[in-house]
Amino acid sequence: MKAVMFPGQGSQYKGMGKDLFNQFREETILASEILGYDLEELCVKDPERQLGKTQFTQPALYTVNAFTHYANSSGSKPDFFIGHSLGEYNALLAAEAFSFETGLKLVQKRGALMAAASGGGMAAVLGLKVDAVQKLLAEGGYSDIDIANINTPTQIVIAGPQDSIDRIVQEFEERKIKIFPLFVSAPFHSRYMKPAATEFKEYLHNFNFSALQTPVIANVTAKPYPDGQIIELLAQQIESSVQWTDTIRTLMGKGVTEYEEIGSVILTKMVNEITENCTPLIHEEEIVIETAKPHVNGSVNGKVNGEASKKECLSTRLGSHEFRKDYGLKYAYVAGSMYRGIASPQLVVRLGKTGFMGFLGTGGMPLAEIEKNIIKIQEELTNGEPYGVNFLHNLNDPASEMKAIELLLLYGVTNIEASAYMQMMPALVYYRLKGLQKGSNGEVICKHNIIAKVSRPEVAEVFMRPAPEKIVRHLLEEELITAEHAALSKKVPMSYDICVEADSGGHTDRGIAMVLLPSIQRLRADIMTEYGYDKGIRVGLAGGIGTPQAATCAYIMGADFIVTGSVNQCTVEAGTSDAVKDLLQDINVQDTDYAPAGDMFEIGAKVQVLRRGVLFAARANKLYALYNQYNSLDEIPEKTLTQLEKTYFEKSISEIWNEVREYCRNVGAEAEITKAEQNPKNKMALVFRWYFGYTNRLAFEGNIENKANFQIHTGSALGAFNQWVKGTPMESWKKRHVDEIGVNIMVGAAKLLENTALMVNN
Repeated sequence: MKAVMFPGQGSQYKGMGKDLFNQFREETILASEILGYDLEELCVKDPERQLGKTQFTQPALYTVNAFTHYANSSGSKPDFFIGHSLGEYNALLAAEAFSFETGLKLVQKRGALMAAASGGGMAAVLGLKVDAVQKLLAEGGYSDIDIANINTPTQIVIAGPQDSIDRIVQEFEERKIKIFPLFVSAPFHSRYMKPAATEFKEYLHNFNFSALQTPVIANVTAKPYPDGQIIELLAQQIESSVQWTDTIRTLMGKGVTEYEEIGSVILTKMVNEITENCTPLIHEEEIVIETAKPHVNGSVNGKVNGEASKKECLSTRLGSHEFRKDYGLKYAYVAGSMYRGIASPQLVVRLGKTGFMGFLGTGGMPLAEIEKNIIKIQEELTNGEPYGVNFLHNLNDPASEMKAIELLLLYGVTNIEASAYMQMMPALVYYRLKGLQKGSNGEVICKHNIIAKVSRPEVAEVFMRPAPEKIVRHLLEEELITAEHAALSKKVPMSYDICVEADSGGHTDRGIAMVLLPSIQRLRADIMTEYGYDKGIRVGLAGGIGTPQAATCAYIMGADFIVTGSVNQCTVEAGTSDAVKDLLQDINVQDTDYAPAGDMFEIGAKVQVLRRGVLFAARANKLYALYNQYNSLDEIPEKTLTQLEKTYFEKSISEIWNEVREYCRNVGAEAEITKAEQNPKNKMALVFRWYFGYTNRLAFEGNIENKANFQIHTGSALGAFNQWVKGTPMESWKKRHVDEIGVNIMVGAAKLLENTALMVNN
């Protein structure tokens, strides 16, 4: 697909258009009559040096852009027109929104209004992304400076009062930040242009505009012009920032690969930087859904009584409406937690700001770090955006769960993801019940939400039922809850949201989605009949979801929401090392394996891990085999122990044991030491479990010299995702962002469902 681009102010030069004025003599005369001066003389000779003045630049450049386009438009029609600032008028002209004469009158008025503005300036900041520039503005107290242009990922134009621009130019230069003042008379594309925008909007109402014959992407929104919005968007453009980077990303998302610039190369250079360093941007598309209405006899006619079809965003309607409403989501899509902060605060914040919900990965994270990360998230999400925190069952230290819950309650965390539970525990019940209160109509309001990740029906049932009476009585006796909490607990389940987890990265029971989901959906029906809750229990699906096809299958099976995991760990926001991401971005669906879980080593629980390029899975399984074969380290053949020390551990067994003892003392687990010294098999287990912590650290640190021992939890969904994005900018993890992955999956699923519906109707 192809887009034609028109440059804006700054691309003018003396002599421009000299070969075109004779070719378009009639239009040249008309232009001079409208403007009241000799346009050809201005452009070719500029005797009074007025070409650089805004009120002259804009009509001159508009005319030359138009003539250049007319002269070159004999080829195939492009798929899109775009223009940078003033160039957008040429894009609309090319799309037949108005005549050449009308467009010239518009830009003449626009140029005059913008030239009349004063009292401000602009500057270009190079080498920094827009987020970094905004942060510097905030830190420096430059609240009166706006972002005027986002030309490329590293070319940002700012605008504001002249004294503030002068001050920030000096400060940035002292800090070796590249910044260049622009020679303009006013702070264009900023809040200070509001009076000019208001007057221009009144002027625009004097004209009629036609429907666009070719889509035009608007500077203000980076989206195609909607019908009937030309007046509004052209007025806004004067006081709004030029979203050029996102304009090109939008075209990338629509499949544009060819860009032709009219009369300049300025925009082409910008496009090259954007396409090389940015991912496509996919906006919600309006998908036409025929609203069917049943006849009396039960047959269906899509156009009963001439009813018009409704345009709705299908991707934002997939799954449960109540789920989206309860959590404040745009999509019934959640990013699950990944241990030790792989699901980082940055990941959670980015999702929350774009209509998704992510869960902070707290597994293996000390309380102090959890607290620090919650604070980070809450500092960023200040407008009620959704987020959650993982609450991982601690098999070895259940008492620590209550400390973690107290922390979550202290910081007002209202959404948690409960994982690895086999039975209900006091901490979970305490959290759930502390959020219960009676509404004005007698209904039970649940302020604390639990999304329970389960892989077995019997565990799902525990969460679908009310809190166990024995635990409720205990909490009441301890005065941790009130009598009202206890009474209300009988009317609600422990969780209204059950996430069925099929085979996935990390801890897994290797369940099959098509077996588990229907079974737990049936269980839900039985539980709802038994208890008659006022509100329905939602059942979502996780495991293996890395493509639109997988998401489509989940929703067709009746999933109320979906949860992704592995696809998010190979993104810019994921809190793991670049070395790990480099390994993960190239894997295929067959490049994972199963190994013992370090935290549940003795009972043989499994985790799914990366196999390609590393040896962890083979070595971890070897350790588990040795553990089952021998009763102590002393029974293991000396040759085998030597191999373990040299190739697996890279230190002696005695050194490892000293480290284990020191760790246990530091965390108050001296009983583990005593137990191990009395039971040689327990000691062997602790030494072998040390290896799992060691291999985790190697991966998180990105210690590439010991890559063979990297322990990387991941699932085959990432392999499927890698194949799906092959040949696109997202092939590189450096161009993968969690929110963009979510949008692509959801919009892709909507398109698949729409196409399926069309096939059925045909």
